Amino acid sequence: MRRIIVVLLLVILVVIGGGVFYGLRVNPETMDLDTAARASAPGRFVGSSRGTTHYEIAGPDTGRTVVLVHGFSVPAYIWDSTSVALSAAGFRVIRYDVMGRGWSDRPDTQYDSTLFSTQLDELLDSLKVNGPVDLMGLSFGGAITAHYIATHPARVRTWTLLDPVASSRTLPAILKLPVLGPWFFQTTAVPGMADGQASDFLHPEQFPDWADRYRPQMKYRGFGRAILRTAIYGSEFDIAALYRNAGKTGKPTLLIWGKQDTTVPIALADVVRSAIPQTEFFPVDSAGHLPHMEKAGEVLARLLQFLASHN
Repeated sequence: MRRIIVVLLLVILVVIGGGVFYGLRVNPETMDLDTAARASAPGRFVGSSRGTTHYEIAGPDTGRTVVLVHGFSVPAYIWDSTSVALSAAGFRVIRYDVMGRGWSDRPDTQYDSTLFSTQLDELLDSLKVNGPVDLMGLSFGGAITAHYIATHPARVRTWTLLDPVASSRTLPAILKLPVLGPWFFQTTAVPGMADGQASDFLHPEQFPDWADRYRPQMKYRGFGRAILRTAIYGSEFDIAALYRNAGKTGKPTLLIWGKQDTTVPIALADVVRSAIPQTEFFPVDSAGHLPHMEKAGEVLARLLQFLASHN
């Protein structure tokens, strides 16, 4: 009996050791995101109660302020073309990396509405943005902006949603297990996340550097943890209720959606439109999950029309 126990313990140790070795080999996170790492980063940084936020500002200081909130994992560079176009049109454009992404900190905390709203609110405070802003949320940024509007209505003038998340996704039970869940996610999901981003486009061949732009953020410790905890949070909230609460504020709302979106299918637009009665709907043909990139001209024209009609 004693021999069996010793053998079992040895097997367990081998399995654990193998798991640790494998995790170290495939895990892309090898560096700390510190001041030295950020030395070559574009934009600016500001501290907050939740950590350091990376942000960029474009356009005249006197311009009407637009705030761009990115989605689940691709940082603020996803707004490059939109930021350039809106700032050229005279708007003051603020975009930032949500906690856990890009050049912003990866705090060891819950990645939920409280964290995301606090980050955005403190960023606006630090930049002394006192008047209401035109808030835009892409994909998971739809959920972030919905909670922010519901809890800070006075700070928002208009609301634009681009292919927003509109349903909760059931996660494999293993991902919610302590220790094993994070290890499994870090070793099976995280390493391939950069290459998986191409599915957001109808024509990924038009954006050949998309995966390479994504990879730098994966080098810094805490990225996978932030993504997993966000996914767990996203699998548990009532998205329709979130949009209903935001819709009750009566903010003018523009909903833009790529007709060929396979990440968040356009059929889910009904969830958003039902929850927010005042929604103006603009479906975009020949575009996937990122219509502001694949059909930049059409989307910009509709955005400027919408903003001009709600001064």
